[in-house]
Amino acid sequence: MKNTKYVFVTGGVTSSLGKGIIAASLAKLLQERGYSVTIQKLDPYINIDPGTLNPYEHGECYVTDDGAETDLDLGHYERFLNIPTSQANNVTTGRIYQSVINKERKGEFLGKTVQVIPHITDEIKHRVQILGETGDFDIVITEIGGTVGDIESLPYVESVRQLLWEKGEENAIVIHLTLVPYLAAAGELKTKPTQHSVKMLMQSGVSPDILVCRTEHEISDDIKRKLALFCNVKQEDVIQSIDAETIYDVPNLMFEEGLDKVVLNKLKLPIDNKPHLIEWNNFVQKHKNPTSEVEIGLIGKYVELHDSYKSITEAFIHAGSTNETKVNVRWIHSENLTPKNVEKKLKGLNGILVAPGFGDRGIEGKIKAVKYARENNIPFFGICLGMQMAVIEFARNVLHLENANSTEMSKSTKHPVINLMESQENVTEKGGTMRLGAWDCEIKKDSKVFDAYKSELISERHRHRYEFNNDYLKQIEAAGMKATGINPKTGLVEIIELPNHPWFVGVQYHPEYKSTVLNPHPLFVSFVKATLKHSKK
Repeated sequence: MKNTKYVFVTGGVTSSLGKGIIAASLAKLLQERGYSVTIQKLDPYINIDPGTLNPYEHGECYVTDDGAETDLDLGHYERFLNIPTSQANNVTTGRIYQSVINKERKGEFLGKTVQVIPHITDEIKHRVQILGETGDFDIVITEIGGTVGDIESLPYVESVRQLLWEKGEENAIVIHLTLVPYLAAAGELKTKPTQHSVKMLMQSGVSPDILVCRTEHEISDDIKRKLALFCNVKQEDVIQSIDAETIYDVPNLMFEEGLDKVVLNKLKLPIDNKPHLIEWNNFVQKHKNPTSEVEIGLIGKYVELHDSYKSITEAFIHAGSTNETKVNVRWIHSENLTPKNVEKKLKGLNGILVAPGFGDRGIEGKIKAVKYARENNIPFFGICLGMQMAVIEFARNVLHLENANSTEMSKSTKHPVINLMESQENVTEKGGTMRLGAWDCEIKKDSKVFDAYKSELISERHRHRYEFNNDYLKQIEAAGMKATGINPKTGLVEIIELPNHPWFVGVQYHPEYKSTVLNPHPLFVSFVKATLKHSKK
């Protein structure tokens, strides 16, 4: 069995400093040096998973192959490392407590009083080490959500303290990500917030091995020396993380700062195989130097928070780079689309993507956007709910099935072209009960999607309760909309297309979850290519 090493990433001063990006960048550099690495996220909230959270609260819910509804940071991990994550890569306080309470109910603690220490902390330690014990990884990086000092983070920090003691300093280290703010009035960077943050961490019995300092301005050697002195680390262990143009610059910046070297030295691992990041930098180069530009309308219900569609916007970046094209996203709230303004709001777009979502708010606006794309020959991409809207629009305006709808929006609709899945009929609980994870799909050869995938069998990730109603399949196909992707086991329609349209594709699954820097998703690549063709007209 491998002697897996552990790296913990904690945060201080403020949230949203980018622990996930630092963790993913470090993992990328270690991977380039030949080490097998994975990353997990420990989230301190009491929800079992983010599946029931409003996108405005938490951004998008990311789904893994094995059907886990997880934090959007797992999307960054997969996009950077190009390896899939799983249920074990995202742990919440809710899941920890649920597991401990279930054991208590079964009598597994033999009558002992169940407490935060040792029972909750033991469960956290177990979850941290699962990947090391069951996966073939040299290094497991564990990101702890929130900031040091949060009440809800305390059991996690205590678990890290215990693991550091149990594993020994050569096998487990702590990186503390913190903010060094610039005070414009004083004209200087301030180290005091970082000193306080480290002091708070040390009060919990954990002393950071490495400080990564987020900053808007270069950190001088004098400031690094000051931070090292007052935070009890060596000067070379103070790493600057200056604001980057894109998140994809961060691995290069961390390499220049020597973060990977410092980590390997601490873990007493060989520093061989300098990271060249050849494919990575090829992608960054194309991303930063596009030869063309397109504008794509993203029609959604949660557009005020762009993180609600994080994987989609990142997939546009990957596909844009492949096509050497800058994708400008025009954010359009579906609730604001009316018959009077749809022309004005969508005019000039080279492509229209109707995004996923739940519930009936903003639905009519999405249907109007589909109609506009269909009638004006604008490349169209519908994802999950977006695909369902395309079917409803076609049923209403081409088949003239009056008020055709989904039973999600209208239970009494005369024409339920989208219907609740049979397996969902008796489901009453909301959490983790949808059709989730990777499912196979057979693709018809004479189709746009086959041209994109170059394969007759694909596997894609799902997150939905409603599906295409096969009672209407013959009628819809006879009118010109084709089902070009079918689940071989269930007969569920996964993909619809309009063959007589330049590019009109709707998919029931979420292709955005599988797009990575080194493997841009073929459908996004094909869609962006079609928008580029449209822009040149």
